[in-house]
Amino acid sequence: MSRIFQEEKKMTTTTTSKVLRVRPADPAEALAHFRGRLAFEADVSDVHADLGGGEKGFVLIDTRSTESWEQGHIPGAVHLPTDQIAERAAEVVPAGSVVVTYCWGPGCNGATRAAYAFAELGYRVKEMLGGFEYWSREGFEVEDTDGLRRQAIDPLTAPVSGISCAC
Repeated sequence: MSRIFQEEKKMTTTTTSKVLRVRPADPAEALAHFRGRLAFEADVSDVHADLGGGEKGFVLIDTRSTESWEQGHIPGAVHLPTDQIAERAAEVVPAGSVVVTYCWGPGCNGATRAAYAFAELGYRVKEMLGGFEYWSREGFEVEDTDGLRRQAIDPLTAPVSGISCAC
């Protein structure tokens, strides 16, 4: 029996459960995995809390097109479309800054491509999960050519009370 097959056999169980068909990782492996994810990702609520609290530890980058930016963006974000990162990052983002990228939403990997481009240039970077879509759906302020606006909270994404889910 090959070593790979033996390892796969250890990972699986004989159960009818679809959840437990592949055994959960041991706690040490899970700790490393989830710590790793948190090193690469931030969510819209955490970004909102830091921006609202005046946190200056990162630069928020909107990676979408000019038309998308003008349609609406996160107040305080810097507009730098992904295709311009290689040539303009140094003039827009101070050296040594941590960068948080966002694009449209979970159906778009633009923020991932942008994070990759910043990492290639030597920046420490995180991707904001949910992107502009979830920022807006959680009822946070959006800025466009007419100024600031806020839409109603989507009850499928955040408590309608406006109080954070505190997760």
